[in-house]
Amino acid sequence: MSEHGADFLLVHGSCHGAWCWRDLIPELAALGHSAKAIDLPGHGQDTTPAKGQTLDACRDAVLAASQPDTVIVGHSWGGYPIAAAAETDADAMRGLVFLCAYVPVSGLSMVDMRKRAPRQPILPAVVRAPDGLTITIDPEQAPALFYNDCTPETVAFALEHLGPQAIVPQATPLTVTDRFERVPKAYIRCTDDQTIPPEYQAEMTRDWPRNRVHELPTSHSPFFSDPAALAALLGRICKDL
Repeated sequence: MSEHGADFLLVHGSCHGAWCWRDLIPELAALGHSAKAIDLPGHGQDTTPAKGQTLDACRDAVLAASQPDTVIVGHSWGGYPIAAAAETDADAMRGLVFLCAYVPVSGLSMVDMRKRAPRQPILPAVVRAPDGLTITIDPEQAPALFYNDCTPETVAFALEHLGPQAIVPQATPLTVTDRFERVPKAYIRCTDDQTIPPEYQAEMTRDWPRNRVHELPTSHSPFFSDPAALAALLGRICKDL
């Protein structure tokens, strides 16, 4: 932790980009923290073509933006790149925060993890591209899936920015070992999440210490629906990492 607070690196989920942290970054700054958000390969301002978007490339983007005192926050699918980064270099970060995110089970891909959930609410909204390389989310269904407690302005902003998601990174198995396990980590479960079932979030953290699992009464997108509460919680979490 630096003199002014914690240093956060924010890693987005599927179809999103650094843009989704628009409202959280100033809230963290108001609490004395610093935060930066990155675009994973092929998202936001990053122009990597779909065939170049791999799990390793996503991992490397996280590592390139991290320092030993960085607390890395991964949202949703972002749990996989941040876990891969920790597995590759456990000393490149201070800790990990999984924000309603997939926590890898060694040897499984994110797609494998999603299939293990008791419900699959996102599946009806997934549109596969004709070339089979990417998926998008049906814009008619996205508000109820991702932003069910957000303002109309926020929903409009998000829908303007949602983009395609490469399939290969999410279908790539990840092996995690003691290197990943020894990195301090916390989980934020969102109890009104309509994308990753809240009960599955609880299952993924069933064996975690109770003081490392936290809850927010929000949708899948607390960075939009309640950024002040999310910032305050992240500030509390970082004191224990």
